[in-house]
Amino acid sequence: MLKDSKLPGHLACFTAYAIFGVNIVMCKDLTSSHFISPLAIFFLRSLGAGAMFWILSLFFPKEKVEKRDFIGIFAASFLGYFLTQISFLYAIPVTSPMDCSIMTALQPVYTMFIAAVAIKEPITWKKVIGVFVSLCGILYLVLNSVNSTAGIGQSAPIGIFLMVINGLSFSLYLGIFKPLIQKYSVITFMKWIFLFSALLSLPFSAKELIVLDWSARPESFALEMAFLIIFATFVSYFLIPYGQKRLRPTLVSIYTYIQPIVAICISICIGMDKLTLPKVLAAALVFIGVVTVSRSRAKAK
Repeated sequence: MLKDSKLPGHLACFTAYAIFGVNIVMCKDLTSSHFISPLAIFFLRSLGAGAMFWILSLFFPKEKVEKRDFIGIFAASFLGYFLTQISFLYAIPVTSPMDCSIMTALQPVYTMFIAAVAIKEPITWKKVIGVFVSLCGILYLVLNSVNSTAGIGQSAPIGIFLMVINGLSFSLYLGIFKPLIQKYSVITFMKWIFLFSALLSLPFSAKELIVLDWSARPESFALEMAFLIIFATFVSYFLIPYGQKRLRPTLVSIYTYIQPIVAICISICIGMDKLTLPKVLAAALVFIGVVTVSRSRAKAK
């Protein structure tokens, strides 16, 4: 039975990763409409969530950031948000929600290797076997993704490659910038992260946003963007650190598996994806490998 003090942490992680699952489907629909580019979506998302964090910071004690830390925060913004989200947004138009979900399940494996280098966490035979099994699942998925463009239930190899970049960049962000993340409050850190992200993407998206014919936007555009900004960005980036403070890292990583379950169920129900035997086999191999690695990490700790 869970202790009362840990229950909020469990609820926070469950909610955040469930939102991320819906986020996969929302982004797929937004980018597939070709109304607006992934870079422009990223800018609007950064600007909106950043504005919310800056406004929220006005109601909390002011926290001063050391000048030398701004370089680190800028680098963290590029690696942990800009590169992570851009690779995801460019991958999702040519990747099915199910394949995208399978790839996100590999993040604990990436983190495992990064932890071995950054904090000298031991690598056991269980971890090696787990990584090999997951790799077999991904290779099997790639070999069955031979289309240059993605139709219903199909993925292009470039999309899978971009999802690997997505997972690696976020795992590197967590490993490299962990001391900096812990140094400041969530509100202070995130308001600068989103400000730098918006500035990074502005030169590439400004012209498009100015000439964009907003009257031709899809009917669902406003609601989907509101969900991405408010829930998939602002709320989720609050909940994850909240859960991390109350639960063991291994336990938090387990909630990653909520994301693909939600995304796959929604995408199949609305006809955006379809269940095939190769995907079931690939997903099974990936999850078996990830669980093996996670169990090894728990035993080592």
